[in-house]
Amino acid sequence: MTDDSKFGFTENDLRTQPTVFRSDLFAGKTVLVSGAGSGLGKAAAALFARLGANLMVCGRDGAKIARAADFLRSLGATVEHRAMTIRDPDQVAALIGDAWDRFGGLDVLVNNAGGQFPQAAIDFTVKGWNAVIDTNLNGTWYMMQAAARRWRDAGSPGAIVNIVADFWRGMPGIAHTAAARAGVAYLSKSVAVEWAPLNIRINCVAPGCCETEGFGVYPAEGVATYAQSNPMRRAGDAQDVAEACAYLAAPSAKFITGEVLTVDGGQQMWGDPWPTGRPDWFKL
Repeated sequence: MTDDSKFGFTENDLRTQPTVFRSDLFAGKTVLVSGAGSGLGKAAAALFARLGANLMVCGRDGAKIARAADFLRSLGATVEHRAMTIRDPDQVAALIGDAWDRFGGLDVLVNNAGGQFPQAAIDFTVKGWNAVIDTNLNGTWYMMQAAARRWRDAGSPGAIVNIVADFWRGMPGIAHTAAARAGVAYLSKSVAVEWAPLNIRINCVAPGCCETEGFGVYPAEGVATYAQSNPMRRAGDAQDVAEACAYLAAPSAKFITGEVLTVDGGQQMWGDPWPTGRPDWFKL
């Protein structure tokens, strides 16, 4: 873990994190990770790179995704990167097509791209609400559908892992993303049934308070509630989420579809974080 002045892992941390998986687990496979320029997406992409995968990565910030791609290449992976938004279905379709053109196919899609901001729900603007829903729900759907259509048309199997959130008890302070992520989870369960005849598996990973550099965007009083959010009394880390993604993408999960794997230290049974800081009404 990095020092107290910075949240999350450094690139050297990502390079050296221990893993339970063998180093050639995804050799010859192609994995697409969205939102791979930082945080959970970059950690997941780094693990897949270390496990032998070819990578297609994308993100909105061109400079950031280019730097991430260079780092992933340093891990030995063949990497293509694209600067784009998943809100645009045409850009999404082009991305999926590029993956097929470059690597001859796609084996795994990890939908990590998303975004939100801490705010009391009563103060959401229409623009703010729509921005979160359009990215986290609609954008994820565009990626899922575009990949599934290519797999269907090619007669190829596929696996999708959607990063959602630990929304089981609600997410006060970021209610817009709770709505979007819950939508993704139940969309995933629905199409897991529809797409089973196509040999496409769809699962979700629901992180609780897993530390990334994204912690830095929240108020200090909000971050202070994170260690109180679960009975382990600590935050998780990006490697916890990356290994969950690898598990669901690998043959280890060949008989798992429509599932939500919650990685939260028991948060769903214990308590809730407040990204905006816990209001006085709820302090004991």
